[in-house]
Amino acid sequence: MISPEEKLKALGIELPDAPNPLGSYIPLTRTGNLVFLSGVLPFKKGKLLRQGKVGADVNVEDAMEDAKTAVINALSILKSHIGNLNNVKKCIKMTGFVASSDNFTEQPKVLNAASDLLYEIFGEKGKHARAAIGVNVLPLNSPLEIEFIFEVL
Repeated sequence: MISPEEKLKALGIELPDAPNPLGSYIPLTRTGNLVFLSGVLPFKKGKLLRQGKVGADVNVEDAMEDAKTAVINALSILKSHIGNLNNVKKCIKMTGFVASSDNFTEQPKVLNAASDLLYEIFGEKGKHARAAIGVNVLPLNSPLEIEFIFEVL
């Protein structure tokens, strides 16, 4: 079985430097073997790829790419604190918030991209419980924000 670190290389994914918090919080907290990540935005090189509501300003396909970017940022935060992603025992839960136009109902489809990427990287350890929540607006007018809970060694 290929390790998560090897899988990232095979997928051509290079983790960026962990993004800094945007406010008065820490990006991650650990209690025992559980690691809780604060909400992660889809930043690339310090900037949001796009802004606005999914279903109005942002199409589903672009929002799905944003969801994958948020996962990559989350993994960079996680790795910066645990040293190696091979130390992940399981992704326990993912909660995704999607800034949505009034009639948009495809939040689960948007977040499937994040769930699928976690499964692709971690295999069975990447399967998780999930909530897909439509909201009016998110920080910096981001189309989505995702928080995670991982179990680690």
